[in-house]
Amino acid sequence: MARKAARAHNVAHLAPQQSQRARAELEFDEPAVLGALFGQFDANLVQLENRLGVFIAARGNRIQIEGKADDVARARDVLRGMHQRLLQGHDLDTGAVESLIAMSAEPTLDGIVSKELESPSVMIRTRKKTIVPRSTTQIEYMQALSSRDIIFALGPAGTGKTYVAVAQAVSQLMNGSVQRLILSRPAVEAGERLGFLPGDMKEKVDPYLRPLYDALYDCMPPEQVERRIASGEIEIAPIAFMRGRTLADAFVILDEAQNTTPAQMKMFLTRFGQNSRMVICGDPRQVDIPGGAPMSGLKDAVDRLEGVEGIAVVRFNAADVVRHPIVGRIVEAYEGKDA
Repeated sequence: MARKAARAHNVAHLAPQQSQRARAELEFDEPAVLGALFGQFDANLVQLENRLGVFIAARGNRIQIEGKADDVARARDVLRGMHQRLLQGHDLDTGAVESLIAMSAEPTLDGIVSKELESPSVMIRTRKKTIVPRSTTQIEYMQALSSRDIIFALGPAGTGKTYVAVAQAVSQLMNGSVQRLILSRPAVEAGERLGFLPGDMKEKVDPYLRPLYDALYDCMPPEQVERRIASGEIEIAPIAFMRGRTLADAFVILDEAQNTTPAQMKMFLTRFGQNSRMVICGDPRQVDIPGGAPMSGLKDAVDRLEGVEGIAVVRFNAADVVRHPIVGRIVEAYEGKDA
């Protein structure tokens, strides 16, 4: 199957036309995947046309792309990437197409696409799905998650910082390389008052930890999540519950780390134990603690620890947002305003 795909890619050509316009043609040898490649009512092709400003005509197993030379080249590469993902058995939804479009603006896309069939780029396998990188920074992030002891993931919402970390944690729990999965967040009020929420302490802090539960349920069957929480293999708790512990044989994730103080961050980092991995996720621009960004333990820790052996710092930006495209545009608008 890989050899067929390679032959299909070799027939592509890019012919310059007048007024700096170009035309490229692709031919695919696997008709069984064409329906998924094009999308229902050609939705995937329409998405490419709208996002890249090209015209795409599909006839049988041939696709012709016309437009400005650079846009045509990007559309061609994206279609190759879409095709290869389908051959690997991955889903091809709107988000996956959007991520390939975003990656097509990066110089690394051609290398990613050309190598995917023969030696797939980094991926994370869980019980419910296989997670593949949806941006070039996610590739760097997944590589760090598999090789470094402590990883700081910085950037805006929607870039997959926490989701990918949880997926890696679930994968390692499933294969037995760690014995526990520990997920934590600071229970910091972002304009709301925690004390006015009904219920006991667990019921008060659970809403703050809900994004971690959501990521878990997306990677594991619900009954397994509940069983492992009951047995203590999975623990979800506010950062205050980490004090005085040594977290050995564990995959530990701290989410919303920008809302820790330097003292809390030091306490958390020094919980690190043997055969463990620790991921600290946060958005330095979204600090809700008193004093704002200068008082954030995340900024303080990165300033102190970047470059230390065994520690990786991965920075995401608006171009790495893998939610709806409008989320990326919102992030860009706010970052531009705050800059």
